[in-house]
Amino acid sequence: MAESTRLVDLVQTAADRFLADRESELAEIADELQPFGGFARDLLAGGKRFRALFCYWGWQSVRSLVDPLDPLPTDDRSSEFEAVIQACTALEFFHAAALVHDDLMDNSDTRRGLPSVHRRFESLHAKAGWSGRSARFGRSGALLLGDLLLGWSDELLDAGLALLADPSVARAARVEFGRMRTEVTVGQYLDILEEAAWAEHSETDQLSRAHRVILFKSAKYSIEAPLALGAALGGASLPQLESLRSFGRPLGVAYQLRDDLLGVFGDPAQTGKPAGDDLREGKRTVLIALARSRLSGGARRALDELLGDPELDGQQVTMLQSTIRDSGAVEQVERIIEHNVSLAQSAVADAPLTRAAREQLSRLAERVTQRTS
Repeated sequence: MAESTRLVDLVQTAADRFLADRESELAEIADELQPFGGFARDLLAGGKRFRALFCYWGWQSVRSLVDPLDPLPTDDRSSEFEAVIQACTALEFFHAAALVHDDLMDNSDTRRGLPSVHRRFESLHAKAGWSGRSARFGRSGALLLGDLLLGWSDELLDAGLALLADPSVARAARVEFGRMRTEVTVGQYLDILEEAAWAEHSETDQLSRAHRVILFKSAKYSIEAPLALGAALGGASLPQLESLRSFGRPLGVAYQLRDDLLGVFGDPAQTGKPAGDDLREGKRTVLIALARSRLSGGARRALDELLGDPELDGQQVTMLQSTIRDSGAVEQVERIIEHNVSLAQSAVADAPLTRAAREQLSRLAERVTQRTS
């Protein structure tokens, strides 16, 4: 794990350096732009860096270093390594943008133990006593910061791709990044669509549609796409890419299913979000679809009536948690997680990838699906 720890440090250093440069540019425009840099810095100072780690190990799986415990090569691959660090950092900026927009759409109050970005802009407006509505100012400020982070992620990726000697490798990496960006954006739309239109579909359809949201909003974006991006940077062959996709897709599903459980049952002290936040937001997840399919008519109606109420109190959250747990849906989701982790592990057991990378990917599979935050 020493290499992964050092990678996280290198990505943080690259993010800090980039933000320092952009904060200088913002300061030249106007002093009032300081919140953009400050809020972005807070967002990028936290998180588990899973996307960066999977990108790095996607690269390592096809381009082994001389010493796998020292990620700083001294040979002619140093420029390629720096390109990988830039790509990993670009993924972190893209993820930060997605979090800002996601919190805005979900009307979330917190993120990583701090007020969400739109709440921070809202507070800025309220404390200054500016004209207009603080909530509107907050939403507008967050939307703009999210867009800015998206643009910055592209700048970081382009800077990394410019370091590569082979233009075809750069093009392949850019294609992977673009595909990821499209998939997560439309996946986010499918998510809000299910929250609004779930009643139009049968119980069976609701489950399959919830799986579709998982695949495009999170599974591919969180693990498969970073792996493919890293592998593309290393000039991966088609069999290598297919092996990584076969690993990343089921693991991404398991990752999001764990996230769904944490969204309902997670400890706020560890998740940085209020207890039962997904219940207040009305998330139509696989967990909810499975629970509804197992509940009696009265219990199902009670779940439907309360799910998505932003004013749910602690007692109501506890009641919904008990209803979902008593349905047996939690145990079924745990079995699905276990099955998908097994599929992922099998996909890389004998894959045409470096031994060190296969071992690290196996460890990461356990880490991302057994987490408590």
